[in-house]
Amino acid sequence: MKDNGGLLIVLSGPSGAGKGTLCKELLHRQNSVKFSVSATTRAPRPGEVNGLSYYFRTQEEFQSMIENHELLEWAEFCGNYYGTPLFAVQKHLEAGYDVILEIDIQGALQVKKRFPQGVFIFIMPPSLNILSERIRGRGTECEEDIQQRLAKAEQEMKYIPEYDYLIENDDIIDGVDKLRSIIIAEKCRVKRKQCM
Repeated sequence: MKDNGGLLIVLSGPSGAGKGTLCKELLHRQNSVKFSVSATTRAPRPGEVNGLSYYFRTQEEFQSMIENHELLEWAEFCGNYYGTPLFAVQKHLEAGYDVILEIDIQGALQVKKRFPQGVFIFIMPPSLNILSERIRGRGTECEEDIQQRLAKAEQEMKYIPEYDYLIENDDIIDGVDKLRSIIIAEKCRVKRKQCM
């Protein structure tokens, strides 16, 4: 992959940290950023559109993408595959757009190996108590699932040193401002200017 002015921005963090909300607000406020659409083998849900919600693929098609190194990262979850198609990321970067990936830590570490010039940002809640409140506020998980998510969050936070930046997501506007500041700072880095 070439670095033609577009940045590859990777966001990770615990479930409930607000990654999705930050992404949506950033995309709303900044036209130069594109969201990377993932590929999956799971069946489309009502209202989902191929190429917009996900790139829906069969198990065989996804396996072929893995074998042909067509994915920037991939993982299996609950019997389905999920991954980031390389072609979509390259297309946007080559057009000069910044591309944002909202992926788990496992995926982020895969991306870091293949694309070390990416910008890796860990999003964390102000505290585990606030994270617990956010997860409970969704009303979608039972107490056992909430406890598992909180335990997983503690494990995920051990990977913070693998990232370039850390954003404590206490306020959505402040969080997006920090994201935008990181993008501006990264575009001003001397080593990026020398690559162009």
